[in-house]
Amino acid sequence: MHVYSFEKLEVWKEAIQLAVKTYKTTSLFPKEEKFGLISQMRRCSVSLSSNIAEGTARLTNKDKANFMTMAYSSALELLNQTIISKELEFISEENYKNIRFEVESITNKINALRNHFLKT
Repeated sequence: MHVYSFEKLEVWKEAIQLAVKTYKTTSLFPKEEKFGLISQMRRCSVSLSSNIAEGTARLTNKDKANFMTMAYSSALELLNQTIISKELEFISEENYKNIRFEVESITNKINALRNHFLKT
């Protein structure tokens, strides 16, 4: 089986794990949030890893950097929604801190990857 370049990236692997965690976490949210925070958080968590994957397939480094910017934006969107979820007491302080730590790790790696593409 062929392994694509994005599958070798540590940041993509972390983003996949964050998406899985997001799905599991939001499955515990109130059912009335199905079309609200649950949907929003799941979509941006999937978008995060998807933009990293799609960016690696682009031909120009400028285009690759643009997709890393979109991935970064999705990570911050997820963080914002996580903060709201904590304020609404849908998630615990500990779960919030864990997700925030993962977002910080991922955004640091995305930023480094983006800068790499902009310099080459």
